[in-house]
Amino acid sequence: MFPLNPSFLSVVACAAAGLSGLLAACGAVCVRGSTAVPAAVWAVAACLAFAGEMAARAAGGLSDPAAAAAVRLGVVSLSLCPALSLLGAKRPQHGVWQLIVGTLAVVLVMPAASALLMRPGSLPDVHLVERCFMPLLVLVGWLNFAGTRRLAAVTGIAGAELLLMRGFLPGMAVDWAPTGVNAAIVDAVAAGLLLSGTLLAMLQALLSRAGRAKEVSGTDPQRDSVAAIIDPPFLALRETLGAAWTLRIAERFDTVAADRGWPCRLRFGGLEMVGGLPETSSQPVWQRDALRAFQALLRRFVSVAWLTRHGWPRGAVDGPHAEPLA
Repeated sequence: MFPLNPSFLSVVACAAAGLSGLLAACGAVCVRGSTAVPAAVWAVAACLAFAGEMAARAAGGLSDPAAAAAVRLGVVSLSLCPALSLLGAKRPQHGVWQLIVGTLAVVLVMPAASALLMRPGSLPDVHLVERCFMPLLVLVGWLNFAGTRRLAAVTGIAGAELLLMRGFLPGMAVDWAPTGVNAAIVDAVAAGLLLSGTLLAMLQALLSRAGRAKEVSGTDPQRDSVAAIIDPPFLALRETLGAAWTLRIAERFDTVAADRGWPCRLRFGGLEMVGGLPETSSQPVWQRDALRAFQALLRRFVSVAWLTRHGWPRGAVDGPHAEPLA
């Protein structure tokens, strides 16, 4: 059997992480026009940082365990930024929120900076609070997409993050042996999980785009119904931002719907008729108002161009917006 070589495994991990970064960059293009773009950019930065670490390991540049642990803590800190970025993905504060995300990354990497600057040669002294906080952020990011079609993809990415931070988990000792075969194998597995998750997410996005194009080109007698107009962008936003903001949008829409007597409610899986007026009656009254209210809510997260790409009729986009509902 061919013996496992740590340098070779590091090269493989570097290639997988670099390809994951390329896929994340493609994802940033796919979600253009939405407030998820900063999260995609953070993902690109994290993947490239991981690839750089693996390249340095393959070249023998991280022979010092203390330096290797410090670099790994920086990679782990960047890997937590995309999930946190999505939690603040609401206009107009989503831009300023990235400063908070960046500040978190700096705070998480402070033990490494302290060890390098004040105690050269010593391993980072990561506090127990930080050791518990990092996997908690991974869990929050996973839960945000657990109920969506991205479950398998986000599970792979979360597994990769946990493997990368294994030396900083509660009860685990920091041990970054630069020549250890076992460590190289675990890092290669983490890179493989990361690549699998990002590749699956990209394939799902491409399939969804193909499905939307097929719907537009086909003839659907129900295409003009309020549910057929609202569901495509709503479900697309659910797959883009996750459950946290999707449920918030549904809650705000349902509050307005109840106040104004609309016979519909916005569920996690799309618009649902709940009785009252038939969907085809009083079209110029409640349906138009429902579309405007929904549009006003989504405009806090996406642009007009994004809405149009995801099946929103141009006439509805060009119409006047409802009053702010946030």
